[in-house]
Amino acid sequence: MALSATPTLSTIATRLPFGIHYSWVIVGILALVQIIGSSIGMAAGVVVTPLTTADGGFGWSVGTIGAALMVYYLVSAAFAPISGWLGDRYGARNMMIFGGALYGVSMLLLGIITQPWHFFVTFGVLLSLTQSISMVPLMAAVNLWFRRNLGLGVGILWGAGGVGTAIMALLISYLIGSLGWQGTFWSIGLVGGGIVLALSMFFRNRPSDIQIEPYGTRPDDPTEIIRPDAIEKLRIKVFNKHVRSTRAFWNLPLIHGLGCAGHGIILIYSVPIAVQEGISLVTAAAILSLISLFSVGSRFGTPIMAERFGGKRIMILALFVQGITVLALFWASDVWMFYVFGVLFGIGFGGEMSAYMVVNRQYFGEGPIATTYGFQMMGALMGHAIATGLAGLVIYVTGSYGPILALSMAFSFVGVLMILTLEPSHKMLIPDWENSLSPEARSTPAIGVASAGD
Repeated sequence: MALSATPTLSTIATRLPFGIHYSWVIVGILALVQIIGSSIGMAAGVVVTPLTTADGGFGWSVGTIGAALMVYYLVSAAFAPISGWLGDRYGARNMMIFGGALYGVSMLLLGIITQPWHFFVTFGVLLSLTQSISMVPLMAAVNLWFRRNLGLGVGILWGAGGVGTAIMALLISYLIGSLGWQGTFWSIGLVGGGIVLALSMFFRNRPSDIQIEPYGTRPDDPTEIIRPDAIEKLRIKVFNKHVRSTRAFWNLPLIHGLGCAGHGIILIYSVPIAVQEGISLVTAAAILSLISLFSVGSRFGTPIMAERFGGKRIMILALFVQGITVLALFWASDVWMFYVFGVLFGIGFGGEMSAYMVVNRQYFGEGPIATTYGFQMMGALMGHAIATGLAGLVIYVTGSYGPILALSMAFSFVGVLMILTLEPSHKMLIPDWENSLSPEARSTPAIGVASAGD
């Protein structure tokens, strides 16, 4: 009796029900990875109170925690371009496997910390590397799976990140009260790391790995060419050289840094501000959850609108909303006031961060974008680092949260001004970059994303 052949991922990809393209499976996998891998950084404000109160078993100073969080963002920033290059060079799937293992180990170690330097190493270094991997090569990987409708795929990914942060903020605060510090991070690490490693079995770097075309491919579109490693390395080098010749390459990391500095202060200190007003930790943690939940809509919608109307104008709108809504915290004293703030701020916060992948496609086409995106994430994480450290210093000197709220607004509004310096996003900036390659390394010019002029 003949044995039936074991189905391969290629056959599974072509037999999904209802004609679903495997790109949406990839989006689902990456969405779960975003929820697990990067949400801990966005929800970091929840651990400030347990680490700074005697009841939490630690009793460390706010300055110590602020310094550790600054190290977290600095390490992530330094590693972001490296992780992007590693993703371009060795593939996102290998980075996912490494990131899942590192996540599990980091959370297990975080659960047994007893000294501030332990927190610096586990959270400030190891988990920061995990976040960098989750947010750079894995986020950039979606670019290869979409010929069109990239905005929708990116929107789903960023929306998932918002849901993940909301879940993680409440989950950590609840588990710390129920299981204690060690039980909380051991359970999250084992479950989260295991899920990421399991998902890596179904992930592939590009559609050609399973013999299919990217989503949105038309009959007259060029077929993806599989090239030797030496030629791929050359293409990456030449592409990045041309990207660096544009003003957008240098300005986008700065803009991302200003935007993240603006919301980074709020994500870290909104919970302590609420606790200072007499609100319980669990109730105050709901502020972060509201910010995250109401950011989901703008995280999802902003890339779609950027693809349709042009990234530049949509980025301006989102960053302005992020900055202006901070005004509400100057007068917030009751729970409902903090919750209203969380709703309004979440809308601008979600839109600030989620348009960059589409903007990269509009400016640079379908080239190997992970390294370039890594520099933009470096700017974003440097913004978090500078804002976190500077805010901690300001609080130490002034003993007040008011000045850091003004600082948050200033970062966002300067970012708006910087966006105005960008080139219009209605056409590619480097349409002829492949002309610098030898003929055997070239392909049919990539299709850019058309959008309304800015």
